[in-house]
Amino acid sequence: MTNKNNTLSLAVLSGKGGVGKSNIVLNLGYALYQARKTAMLMDCDLGLANLDVLLGISPEKNLQDLLRSDAPVDDVLVPIEDDGLDILPATSGVPELVEMDEDMQDILFKKLVSLAGDYDFLLLDLGAGISNTVMAFASITQLRIMVVTPEPTSLTDSYAVIKVLATQHGVKDFLVIVNQATSSSEAKTTFDRLNAACQNFLGIELVNLGHVRQDNNLIESVRKQRPLMSFAPKSPASQDITALAQKLMRYREDNRARIAGRPVLKDFPD
Repeated sequence: MTNKNNTLSLAVLSGKGGVGKSNIVLNLGYALYQARKTAMLMDCDLGLANLDVLLGISPEKNLQDLLRSDAPVDDVLVPIEDDGLDILPATSGVPELVEMDEDMQDILFKKLVSLAGDYDFLLLDLGAGISNTVMAFASITQLRIMVVTPEPTSLTDSYAVIKVLATQHGVKDFLVIVNQATSSSEAKTTFDRLNAACQNFLGIELVNLGHVRQDNNLIESVRKQRPLMSFAPKSPASQDITALAQKLMRYREDNRARIAGRPVLKDFPD
């Protein structure tokens, strides 16, 4: 299925949990919406849903309903802001969703492609690690964003995810966001370490999308169950996320012809 309106699809993933990936997805969506772009956020952490918790909402339906019934995606979508920012919520504590079989993947894929092209941006919030379901989702989008922190374990686990996607799924284009950085120099050092490993051992050149600074406002926004972009729009982390959103919008504009010639979501890998 080709794009209806140049949708840019992005999978947001991480090597380990606790790096702030879901907050990045949620607030990037808000930043894009505030810039008058439409965005659909899909919670693909199928065993441990997060986006609904960060928003303080209890959706009536979720991905489990989508997969187990004839319900269209529209029935499960939850509008977060009028005319342009929606989420497709997941559920927690359902083991069979963590490792979906090929039939479930196919059902979900067919339902997604019927709607995905209606948005400027589609952001998939993936679970951490290298499960088969995570790898499948990461392989179908046009781009991938790896969220890392300066912790050595984050870098090691992120390299492992990139290696599996590159060697087993032929995926070699990755953007990187360094989250929870104390300074721009620490962020650069973190990116350089990961990029050097990928260059030396995988022959892959990563793209540094930018970084998000440590910010106590983010901790408070999570407690209040409000997106940082609306809770503290002028905070350091909000400024950084706005800058990241602007880069994604420029990429979409600069590559409009290339994006328009590609499907929003590619077929699930075999």
